[in-house]
Amino acid sequence: MEDMPYGAGERDAVLHAVSSAVLAVTRHLSVREVLQVIVRSARTLLDARYAALGVPDDDGSFAEFVAEGVSDRQWEAIGPLPRQHGMLAALLREAAPVRLADIREDPRFGWWPAAHPVLKDFIGVPVKDGDSVLGILFLSNKRAPGGFTERDESLLMLFAAHAAIAMTNARLYEYVRELTVAEERTRMARELHDAVTQKLFSLRLTAQAASTLLDADLERARTEIDRVRRLAGEALAELRAVIVEMRPAELDRHGLSETLRKHVASLDRLSSVTMTFEGSEVENLRPDTEVTVLRVAQEALHNALRHAGASAIHVALATAGGCVVLEVRDDGDGFVVEEPTLRGLGLLSMRDRAEVLDGTLKVVSALGEGTLVRLEVPR
Repeated sequence: MEDMPYGAGERDAVLHAVSSAVLAVTRHLSVREVLQVIVRSARTLLDARYAALGVPDDDGSFAEFVAEGVSDRQWEAIGPLPRQHGMLAALLREAAPVRLADIREDPRFGWWPAAHPVLKDFIGVPVKDGDSVLGILFLSNKRAPGGFTERDESLLMLFAAHAAIAMTNARLYEYVRELTVAEERTRMARELHDAVTQKLFSLRLTAQAASTLLDADLERARTEIDRVRRLAGEALAELRAVIVEMRPAELDRHGLSETLRKHVASLDRLSSVTMTFEGSEVENLRPDTEVTVLRVAQEALHNALRHAGASAIHVALATAGGCVVLEVRDDGDGFVVEEPTLRGLGLLSMRDRAEVLDGTLKVVSALGEGTLVRLEVPR
């Protein structure tokens, strides 16, 4: 490609786009949020209708895939994240820029789902750290007539070089946060041992003393039993406080909705069951509420995969009437809802989790009609 000097306006546009991505890192946003800023900035830079950034995994799919120009409803209709095939695979394999007047006429083009938007003019560049491909950035359907130009390609390559720095720094920030979380968990484990364990030891001794006094000194026995009750309450309060702090690190990095989405996507890749997720981020939740919703979802998904014989499982997260509502629905064999069955599936412990937060857990099922697990807890 010939050396093409940039005009002042073009330089300003690139610097502004790069600045947005770098500032996203310095604000300590999650890696996914930084990817979203990069895609949004690239789309604005080249005035494209669609833009996307894919970060490959080691299983032939994408660990992260962020797009601009496609609504949530469209994404739901499109289906699971794309695999590394067609032009996406070519970009990853060849690690070189691609600029096309019509992607559909290129022999490397494979296919896209029926609900996928129709792409025509196309430009894609690898985002590289040395020889390592961190991801692929591509845009389609330039708004101005004539498609993408050689100058557009040059601008996007310059932007991609700086995007690689932002992505690398974002992952370093995330790694440091994970180390901090690990150190904090070690500290809390020591506190759990030092505080709660000592209280439980005292509780046991006090209970033994009360037992021996029941026949000899009933009044002293009552005093010791009251002390047992108080120690048990203190131990439970301290244990709950530690457990809430030891919440999954993913919740801090991605939030509840995105953590659920990633978990469902991971299970979808690993199992033969079609698994889908629907929901937007629910903000300003108490930490123990987020943990409860996540754990109930994980338990319900585990039950459905192991016992339901389902071909499809759908997870939905929403808010309604001041509550957070989680639904896990499968199209499996179903069962007769009764207490022994609930106990065997671990649903009673899920119900206990809900009741701790003054919420409810409802199970609806019938033979041959699948199962719905619905959790509702106050925000």
